[in-house]
Amino acid sequence: MKVQTIMADLERKHPGESEYLQAVQEVLESIEEVYNLHPEFEKAKIVERMVEPDRIFTFRVTWVDDKGEIQTNLGYRIQFNSAIGPYKGGIRFHKAVNPSMLKFLGFEQTFKNALTTLPMGGAKGGSDFDPVGKSDAEIMRFCQAFMWELWNNIGPDTDVPAGDVGVGGREIGYMYGMYKKLAREYNTGVLTGKGMTWGGSLIRPEATGFGALYFVEHMLAKAGKSIKGATVAISGFGNVAWGAATKATELGAKVVAISGPDGVVYNPEGMNKEKLDYMLALRASNRNIVAPFAEKFADATFIPGKKAWSIKCDIALPCAFQNELNGDDAAELVANGTWCAAEVSNMGCTPEAIATFQGAGILFAPGKAVNAGGVATSGLEMTQNAMHISWSAAEVDSKLHYIMESIHAACVKYGTQEDGYINYVKGANIAGFMKVAQAMLEQGIV
Repeated sequence: MKVQTIMADLERKHPGESEYLQAVQEVLESIEEVYNLHPEFEKAKIVERMVEPDRIFTFRVTWVDDKGEIQTNLGYRIQFNSAIGPYKGGIRFHKAVNPSMLKFLGFEQTFKNALTTLPMGGAKGGSDFDPVGKSDAEIMRFCQAFMWELWNNIGPDTDVPAGDVGVGGREIGYMYGMYKKLAREYNTGVLTGKGMTWGGSLIRPEATGFGALYFVEHMLAKAGKSIKGATVAISGFGNVAWGAATKATELGAKVVAISGPDGVVYNPEGMNKEKLDYMLALRASNRNIVAPFAEKFADATFIPGKKAWSIKCDIALPCAFQNELNGDDAAELVANGTWCAAEVSNMGCTPEAIATFQGAGILFAPGKAVNAGGVATSGLEMTQNAMHISWSAAEVDSKLHYIMESIHAACVKYGTQEDGYINYVKGANIAGFMKVAQAMLEQGIV
């Protein structure tokens, strides 16, 4: 395999799809050496097939706002790879959603799901619908219109969507209500992230953040460090950031920063239950600003226009959006003494940022490993739905611990270099690739 040749061909076929091309290049560069040891992969053109989605659904979503005016958005579902299980991946509602973004997310999801040890393929979907400022009734009507177009292409053994940016329990509920009406069957397993009264799993709302901190714990233990007493900067203040902040605090760390599009809140005294609860209230307000946090808590300070990475910290956790931490941010963190960075968001760091972290020799791990706890717990939710049972929080948490430990072990196995430095990016990419590639090889040319 020649990475440059494959990338040149992809750029020709998919011009301007920067996020998608970035994600593919990162994986191909990581796996090139291992791939070339397997001529059977080359003969079956595994990479050339793997980098293209199985299919893409694009559809118009027309709905009526509270003023009675007709609105039109674009909806998408990208079924990327089903070699190891039914398609599985979130739905994102955000004004910046486009095919490039969803293809990158679906590609990443394929490897992330392979790492979880569970039988799930990769997919992603969403719309350029912007939920910020919308009423509950408008969001319901949009979700119903979205599902009207999608329902016939998903199912518990076909494609199982979940939440993502802009899609939480409320949106999943509205979408499932419409799915049930259209399909005329009560398949709770068709969506994950559901309410607890109708098939949801305990710990699912917290799972992405909790799993990320379990992974970080293993990273630190491997390096002879501890999270107890460490200062942590977190970007975002939504569900993922809340889960990460909650577990970090529980493990004895001090979360000194959270951020939003409007700026960063410096929180030198760390989090407590009241502050953590208020993070959820901020997200539920649909205003997408973090400044009110500092208005409510006197020991916190809001700094407009700044990122979380401007706050001195030991551990940096991007929890918001792709490419949110760039090379300059990474350099600032390194200069301020940060010794660990882990992507809790998907592809949260730019290639320049990753190179800066790895060049400085600090601990760094990619989103497809760090944030896999969310989709892993979605997989556990699917299992509970299929068995028509509900596990306790302790049972789910125990399984999540095991999965994150297994992911860390796979990263160490494939990512340990001769000098002893663990390249978690390389380790995660190779581990996920080998599982999917072998499955594709055994299933023939399809």
